[in-house]
Amino acid sequence: MRSLFWRVLGAFWLALILTGALTFLLTRFLNQDTWILSQHPAFSQLTEKWLQLYEQGELSQAQQVLHKLRQEHRIYTQVFDEDGQLVSTSSRMRNAPININNQSNNTHSNWRRLTQEISSPKGNTFLFIHRIPRSELAKWQYGHGFGPLLLVFVAVVVLTLISLLLTFSITRPLMRLRHAVHELGETAYQQKHLAQLAQRKDELGVLAADFNKMGQRLQNMLSSQRQLLRDVSHELRSPLARLQVGLALAERASVEKQQELWPKLALECERLDALIDEILVLARMEQETPQPESFDLCALLHELQDDHSSFSPEQQIQLNCPKPINLNLAKSLLQRALDNLLRNAVRFNPVDKPVEIQVVLRANRLDIMIKDHGPGVNEILLSQLTQPFVRAQGQQGTGYGLGLTITERTIQQLGGQLNLANHSHGGFIATIELPYSS
Repeated sequence: MRSLFWRVLGAFWLALILTGALTFLLTRFLNQDTWILSQHPAFSQLTEKWLQLYEQGELSQAQQVLHKLRQEHRIYTQVFDEDGQLVSTSSRMRNAPININNQSNNTHSNWRRLTQEISSPKGNTFLFIHRIPRSELAKWQYGHGFGPLLLVFVAVVVLTLISLLLTFSITRPLMRLRHAVHELGETAYQQKHLAQLAQRKDELGVLAADFNKMGQRLQNMLSSQRQLLRDVSHELRSPLARLQVGLALAERASVEKQQELWPKLALECERLDALIDEILVLARMEQETPQPESFDLCALLHELQDDHSSFSPEQQIQLNCPKPINLNLAKSLLQRALDNLLRNAVRFNPVDKPVEIQVVLRANRLDIMIKDHGPGVNEILLSQLTQPFVRAQGQQGTGYGLGLTITERTIQQLGGQLNLANHSHGGFIATIELPYSS
């Protein structure tokens, strides 16, 4: 992963190193003797003129060249031969030559000393020692520093480009995320808007991918809630309409007819109450987070078997749980899911065949299968059974189509998966897959 952390850290240190290196090089560059001697106008052709006049024997004119240098530029010059003897000077103190081995005052004094060694065509070597006031040198450097200024300009441009690239690489993805947040709040979120950003291999790419998943889940949740509201409105309208019709008939009916209508009205009230109760259970599913607890799965299944045998003694329930299986999860959620599936199986199973409950341990997985020998479900509706208010054909009066929806969401809260299918030998089979480690 091309981490954004290392990118920012690398850019910061690159800018820091580049700034330090350019500062050091610029300082060294401005203070080099060779650069001053080659660029300062006072030293242009100085040594060539002096050397030509000196070797032609015109000593006074050679001396005059050095005096002119002192008068025009305040630069004092002394010339020594190979033996270290002073041969020419522009200083008034001719008898007190500059000590060419003394370097101590070159840095901290008010004068800057420059040395220049020249060889003549005749084979003679001379050493020029120039003394220039630091104020004069600084004044000239300020007015003739185009080269260093160009170097500084290039450094500023490079640092600016690095900073802009780093800034845009961070702010542009963040702006895309910001627009995605606004779209999400306005329920107009489009997952493809962040698809390109999610392909990045750094932290922003991971963030965009996670945001895409979150946005998609939230949009699915909002769509599910809106669909649920529409379905609830439709489902509540039917029993309410029947109640209104029944009450209207009861108002005009005789006493004997009212006695026949009241049980039907009470039944409609019970159905409406049951429907509202299931809707409330479904609405609380996302907020309900029971604490996990340790329990034996086989003991829980035996308890459910006894409960359903008591209410439906004509139905046989065959349980196959091979050994005690200890689970650590929300027992109430699993019990609710198993109870819903077992109640559906008992409802549609013929009395001459048993409802089968089988527990199978697999690698890192636990399967709980509940099989009945009923008519099964139309293959077209099989994939839609867990949607709210969807019921199989021919079974419209047996429920409200919320039981399997509640069951699936319960299993998902437990970290598992619910699979519904028609059995190959007839009947219907519901399988709960749960993560398990022994």
